[in-house]
Amino acid sequence: MTWAGGPVRGTAQVPASKSESNRALIIRALAGGGALHNLSDANDTQLMQRLLHDPAAEVFDAEDAGTVMRFLTAYLAMTGRATALTGTARMQERPIGVLVEALRQLGARIEYAGQEGYPPLRLHGRTPQPATEEAADFTELTVRGDISSQYISALLMVGPTLPHGLRIWLTGKVGSRPYIRMTQALMQHFGAQCRDLGRVLEVRPQPYQPTDYTVEGDWSAASYWYALVALAPPGSFLTLPTLRRYSWQGDQAIADIMAKLGVQTEFLAGETIRLTQTTPTESLTQDFTDCPDLAQTVAVVAAALGVPATMTGLESLRIKETDRIAALQTELAKFGGALTDEGNGSFRVTSEGFQVSGQTVATYHDHRMAMAFAPLAMRGPLTIEAPQVVRKSYPQFWAELEKAGMNVAYASA
Repeated sequence: MTWAGGPVRGTAQVPASKSESNRALIIRALAGGGALHNLSDANDTQLMQRLLHDPAAEVFDAEDAGTVMRFLTAYLAMTGRATALTGTARMQERPIGVLVEALRQLGARIEYAGQEGYPPLRLHGRTPQPATEEAADFTELTVRGDISSQYISALLMVGPTLPHGLRIWLTGKVGSRPYIRMTQALMQHFGAQCRDLGRVLEVRPQPYQPTDYTVEGDWSAASYWYALVALAPPGSFLTLPTLRRYSWQGDQAIADIMAKLGVQTEFLAGETIRLTQTTPTESLTQDFTDCPDLAQTVAVVAAALGVPATMTGLESLRIKETDRIAALQTELAKFGGALTDEGNGSFRVTSEGFQVSGQTVATYHDHRMAMAFAPLAMRGPLTIEAPQVVRKSYPQFWAELEKAGMNVAYASA
């Protein structure tokens, strides 16, 4: 990859939000209908659609999709399906025990087909809770808040199907809370009654109603265009459509973060934003607890610009598609950058003599590693290994880069 030269100017298309799409698909299935518009073309969303439309499947393969694995575990368990649920080798290394234990308390009969606490799973239906059993207003669960918010979202979405609804008590530090709020907002759009009381989440036992919904553009995907503008020649600007000023997505935080790294956001009419290059600050301190998927992008940009950055809230990066902290440390070092563990959950991004000069970036089967490092081609020639990994969330990423002026050449197999 190389940049054709000159400022970046034009319009780039971002995909629809994968996070919204996959939640909307589960909720629509529970509601029994509703039209979904602008669904993501990401592999994770296409996979979710296929699996939900295969009611006779004896084995569901979630591949490498975290939301598909976690959301389907709850959906299949609470709808009483007797089936199996598996995934890739990496997925079988990602824990799911907290979710399984919670679902067992709700009557699900689930066993592990391999290592305890990890996929693959065997689901043997569900023992329904009788609506007449003596209980408090809600069926209650206590769940750790420092685990993946996808577990909590999976439980919330099935809450309206329970005869007593659901009350979830969150313990410890709560991560990725915007994703929990997104889940609740979509549930409410489909007629559910739920409340966020801080440490307590409540869902009333009121059935979903079939409803139409249009999915917003993906702010996580937009982050790579912010990075491109930040690293581009002076005078660069870019327009991105389908992004809302008042978004349910926590990754809209990229607008505020990148304002400190030299990109200004202007909200235009018609759910469109314009990115304009400005001057970065001298340093950055950022907590990524609520937006961990932005961490790779920000680390790469900060290192390339020579802006020292202190990053916290990265705990969940260890159990993503790869160990993203280790991957960042290895790949940044190739350019003269560093991500240093300072203890107590704090990491420091620094760089010395940062240079892009034909390095090859390994992607570790992780779509975000490919897209976070790709904007470095604005500063010099660059090779991205296994570029096809972007199909997980942004299949048109390389084509959109070419439209923006990037020279993208594909190595023959």
